[in-house]
Amino acid sequence: MLLLWLSGQRAIRLHAKHVKFSRTPWVDLLTDTLSSEKQIPRSVQTLSGVLMSLTLRQVRYFVATAEIGQISQAAIHLNISQSAVTTAIKELESMLGTLLFQRSAQGMSLTEAGRHFLNRAYVILRSVDDALNSPLPDIRASGVLRLAASYTVIGYFLPHHLQRLEHWHPDVAIEVHEQERQAIEQGLLQGRFDMAVVLTANITHPDIISETLFNSERRLWLSSHHPLCQRASVSLADVAQEPYILLTVDEAEQSAMRYWELAGQQPNVRIRTSSVEAVRSMVANGSGVAILSDLVHRPWSLEGKRIETITVTDTVTPMSVGLAWHRERELSPAMQAFRNYFHDAFLAPQQLSARR
Repeated sequence: MLLLWLSGQRAIRLHAKHVKFSRTPWVDLLTDTLSSEKQIPRSVQTLSGVLMSLTLRQVRYFVATAEIGQISQAAIHLNISQSAVTTAIKELESMLGTLLFQRSAQGMSLTEAGRHFLNRAYVILRSVDDALNSPLPDIRASGVLRLAASYTVIGYFLPHHLQRLEHWHPDVAIEVHEQERQAIEQGLLQGRFDMAVVLTANITHPDIISETLFNSERRLWLSSHHPLCQRASVSLADVAQEPYILLTVDEAEQSAMRYWELAGQQPNVRIRTSSVEAVRSMVANGSGVAILSDLVHRPWSLEGKRIETITVTDTVTPMSVGLAWHRERELSPAMQAFRNYFHDAFLAPQQLSARR
């Protein structure tokens, strides 16, 4: 059972008997995609010939092109020839009977059908990754796990893993509490929370152990028509000349000012907001630029406008995501199962980074 608390106010109970976590084959997912989208002609919704020739290679090449926006750059990213990417996309469009991209001198932009297919392609690839990398169920783990998580973690990282944990550890009831960092630290110290998934660089109390699972690089976000898009990389001095949109949630402002000060630069802040989606929309609309992590980046705004990213040459610390718990807390079977799951998903033994 999952018990989800949002900012400590509302709880949503999800019982295993009400939620099915079946390992849907990616072919079934594609079948659902083709049969449900009005943009795809009904003539190709009979999939007898289509499914026999569709490959994961085509899906991966399509996703890379959609995210990068240029076939040449997608080919470099995939370490294959440009013609292989072009052929894969043409094969997909032929199977589906519709255009997935609009071609122009500026690159490749998704059509309406392409945007729908991209969402399903992500599900297909994630399903395959789950099937290949999921740990075996631990039938010994049971009990209640009181878990705290910050806004960014619960919004952009945790939901997928909660679903997998529910599947692999059905006897562990997870209570999820969305809290700010200070409340998470106090909750761990006072025993109200067993563990937390946090931005580990923000943890300050010496009695809290944190383990970093992965680092998400921070890059410059800008609209697809911004002049800086022509650059391979930019410096913070370049960014300082642009209207800047500053995210404030999860202590993002404090983190940002540290690397700005280190570079001896000052952002030209026009807008401060706690909403990642507001930043996304304003950047896509050309109202300003922002520096945010790859974890929260999406190539499209809610309005369907493209958001590009560029590497910053100055030292910009990545956003580190990981686990935290009280130093003196003995790990229960539920806590150990939770920790083992994330170690299996993200860490080789030599990669484990713990702050003692």
